[in-house]
Amino acid sequence: MEHITLLLGIVIITALVFDFTNGFHDTANAMATTISTGALKPKTAVAMSAVLNLVGAFMSVEVAKTISKGLVNEEGIQPEVIFAALVGAILWNLVTWLVGLPSSSSHALMGGLVGAAVASAGLGAVNGDTLVTKVLLPAVAAPIVAGVAAMLATKVTYKLNGKIGEKTSAKGYKAGQIASAGLVSLAHGTNDAQKTMGIITLALVAGGALAPGSNPPVWVIVSAGLAIALGTYLGGWRIIRTMGSGLTDLQPQQGFAAQTSAASVILASSNLGFSLSTTHACSGAVMGAGLGRKGGVVRWSTATRMFVAWGLTLPAAALVASGAELVMRTGDIGVVAVTVFLVGSCLAIWLISRRQVVDHTNVNETAAASTEAEEPGVVTTAMAAVAVPPLAGTTAAVTDEDLKATIPASTANPAAPTTPTAPAAAV
Repeated sequence: MEHITLLLGIVIITALVFDFTNGFHDTANAMATTISTGALKPKTAVAMSAVLNLVGAFMSVEVAKTISKGLVNEEGIQPEVIFAALVGAILWNLVTWLVGLPSSSSHALMGGLVGAAVASAGLGAVNGDTLVTKVLLPAVAAPIVAGVAAMLATKVTYKLNGKIGEKTSAKGYKAGQIASAGLVSLAHGTNDAQKTMGIITLALVAGGALAPGSNPPVWVIVSAGLAIALGTYLGGWRIIRTMGSGLTDLQPQQGFAAQTSAASVILASSNLGFSLSTTHACSGAVMGAGLGRKGGVVRWSTATRMFVAWGLTLPAAALVASGAELVMRTGDIGVVAVTVFLVGSCLAIWLISRRQVVDHTNVNETAAASTEAEEPGVVTTAMAAVAVPPLAGTTAAVTDEDLKATIPASTANPAAPTTPTAPAAAV
């Protein structure tokens, strides 16, 4: 193993902590729809996802190269800069996990790296072309491409299985969901695990332990794969709740279409070295699948909150990272202060999360309760307004209000004055 200094060791450990948070933050990408439709039990789903994330980490290093050699200039970057970037990324991951929003761990990391690099060496430290072509453009394109693909796949799926019947075809698609969820997990490992590999490799180059331009060492690949797998196994239940039924109500056919579309987009991006947000791709696919089913809806209030979080990810992580880098310029005292701030903030967020625990035992129950409280949409309200009332003499449902109207006021309320009432109409 390369010569590791104390500061470099702290940076590597912090990077693995980020990888761990990335794992439980993004578990929903692969398994939320599988859990919500009942294709797999929650604990079985996250265990399967963890194993496949680990396998995927060994399949490619193209994304790791983008981060370690492409996003920022290696010359002049110190380990303190990497540490500051990780502080911004970890805190954003935990805040969005606390409120159950599926934001991008990838963009949090890259936002932190850009903010810390600019604070340390100025705008020239960031390769603008790489940032635009391999980070920002994929961020916009991924949810659109995955969403359109999932919507079309859903429409085709229901059309092909129209004669079979929805309940019968759902059984087969639950099995298909298990396979497609595994593919998403594998794709997640090929993309997200590599980001931590890239950041550790960049730290090793900055600390003089590796030559510039080096690929991730084997021990870096193994440790990053294990960290993201462990985080995935613990499960980000709050975000699974949002992705599983907070955005839309999915049937197994839709879940299969969404997961297959997202996996295709992620694997293609990994092969091209694009540091894609798997969260963006999977969220876009879920919304597309929701719109692809006749009568399906997307809860745009939840989607809007999610879009706002996406827009804030890069600048928020960059702002925290740049502040951390400025504090660490004071020397060892600054490094200690930032470390204490990070640990204290993580502990505070965890304590707040314990006030309302969401885990594998209640993830779907909580989602169902929140779904039932959803206000009627514009289309539903408009249809109710123009509906033709039932004609006299036809059978109609009798409500509590109808029954109250047939009861004399003196009976319903003894204190009320007695007045003649008309005979109740026969129903």
